[in-house]
Amino acid sequence: MSDPSRPTDPDPTWGTATLGVRAGEMRSEFGEHSAAIHATSSFVFDSAEAAARRFSGDEPGLIYSRFTNPTVQGFERKLAAMEGGDTAVATASGMSAILALLLATLRTGDHLVAAQGLFGSTTGLLNNIIGRFGVETSYVAPADTDGWRAAVRPNTRLFLAESPTNPLCELTDIPALADIARDVGVLLAIDNCFCTPALQKPLDLGAHLVLHSATKFLDGQGRAVGGAVVGDAKIVGEDVFSVLRTAGPCMSPFNAWIFLKGLETLAVRMQAHCERAERLAAWLDAHPAVERVYYTGLPDHPQHALANAQQSAHGAIVAFDLRGGQAAAFRLINATRLFSITANLGDTRSTITHPPTTTHYRIGPELRAKAGINDGLVRLSVGLEDSDDLIKDLDRGLR
Repeated sequence: MSDPSRPTDPDPTWGTATLGVRAGEMRSEFGEHSAAIHATSSFVFDSAEAAARRFSGDEPGLIYSRFTNPTVQGFERKLAAMEGGDTAVATASGMSAILALLLATLRTGDHLVAAQGLFGSTTGLLNNIIGRFGVETSYVAPADTDGWRAAVRPNTRLFLAESPTNPLCELTDIPALADIARDVGVLLAIDNCFCTPALQKPLDLGAHLVLHSATKFLDGQGRAVGGAVVGDAKIVGEDVFSVLRTAGPCMSPFNAWIFLKGLETLAVRMQAHCERAERLAAWLDAHPAVERVYYTGLPDHPQHALANAQQSAHGAIVAFDLRGGQAAAFRLINATRLFSITANLGDTRSTITHPPTTTHYRIGPELRAKAGINDGLVRLSVGLEDSDDLIKDLDRGLR
């Protein structure tokens, strides 16, 4: 009889959907079929000697739920298997995942190169918090491969990019950027929030690290906040984990259980999201009130070929510029009845927002202009409703 506490070791031939359902979970002595929630802050030792061995690292095992919890570890193992990494570290939010990575890899006097148009909070973290500790950031257009190489300095330690970006869905050529990173000896971290491992595997494309806001598509129903860093046993398993253990931006067992259940359906959900998003993008592209649609699934998108090369589909995020600027954008948003007006994304429910006055407001008008975020920009996160109903809801506002 097999040991019920042994983690499910993934078969190297398993696909992403199978990994999402089967990989990484560790059953207790009760042999439960569905992952358990280990709602405990601490763990009991058999003796004082056993406790000493655990704390010294001489004996593996659970100590304290800030950094060792079976439910959280189940989520970490499953996500690492789906991304193709050695290990993952789960955190309290997507932003705390980015912070943990920066604290683990950068020191005073270091320099990093980041993509223009990063999520507003990420830009604020780099400029207003990390910058205070003597770490300088240079920004380069995500698709400007030559610009990334030109921005490298002797003290550059990290490349940080989202691909696709939020909200314009601009891509970084991950293999090309990975080649540059190897040439100059820096780490490459890719935020894979929009694609998830169901559509894109940055580690397979040459990246060293993958970042996630589990709050979005990994959960898929807008229920919990969390994040993760995925990568190798040294950078993530030791350095990032050390930050988590000491600084404490940990994921709760209950949230980890939610994300575990979300990963089980990730592959089929992302397929359904993409189907609906492609139809909406094509409809918007033909609408006279729409000036431009940002969606790589459109054949005339300038990065359509790159998306086909490094993604298996084009994702659920559709952004577009309206003729008439902010006033037109607000009229559309206020006229919708089916879309939820919220800045979150990755939900079964379709959402709509105006990035210049919400998610990217704090970066200021100058950085928004450089990133191409215009006043008439609207971002959709296409959910799982019927496409016809979503189109009718948008048509009401556009008319």
